[in-house]
Amino acid sequence: MQVTKLHPEYDKLQKKYGSSKLNSIYGAGCIKNPDVCFVFMNPTAKNIASTKEWTGIRAQWLGTKNTWNMFHRLGLISKKTADEINSLKPTDWTPDFAEKLYHEVASNKLFITNLGKCTMDDATHLPDKVFKEYLNLLNTEIAEINPKKIITFGNQVSSIFLGQNIKVSDWRKKSTTKTISGKNYSIYPVYYPVGQGMRNLPIAIEDILFAMKA
Repeated sequence: MQVTKLHPEYDKLQKKYGSSKLNSIYGAGCIKNPDVCFVFMNPTAKNIASTKEWTGIRAQWLGTKNTWNMFHRLGLISKKTADEINSLKPTDWTPDFAEKLYHEVASNKLFITNLGKCTMDDATHLPDKVFKEYLNLLNTEIAEINPKKIITFGNQVSSIFLGQNIKVSDWRKKSTTKTISGKNYSIYPVYYPVGQGMRNLPIAIEDILFAMKA
């Protein structure tokens, strides 16, 4: 469910840019030709898997609710799973449940990752130069899993990933391409739907559904 050969490099960057109290978080899901690869920004301490005590899979959005509710509204995880997530406090999450959740993600042909894997104590905005340190690793991750489509969240992530100034408001229901290891990938920049971006959730859902059906 993960491209494990990249983890040591991510851990080096965690020591350089992330919190010394936390572990880096990796991409996870279907690692062989997923239908969609979702690229978010970077993890924070809200992810229960970032703690030094966690012994399970270190993957995106563990111990949180909002993003999984979005995935449920998109039809990408079941109501049963979403209800179970919403019934749990962050400290109630277990490695077994996290593993089961990501098996469902993988079975639905999804891969969830971040541009930056360095976990921060809070949601402090990372500068472009930090995200750019992760760009080659993300390109390698994408080439390894070979997704059919890539959805990038927010102006900053989309701009760095595509190497051009992106305003997602100008890219609604539009795509572009990026060549990675000799292959062209379809990229759909959409609004960031988490945290302060929750106000953009309905628009993000509309545009993600468009991208998935395109």
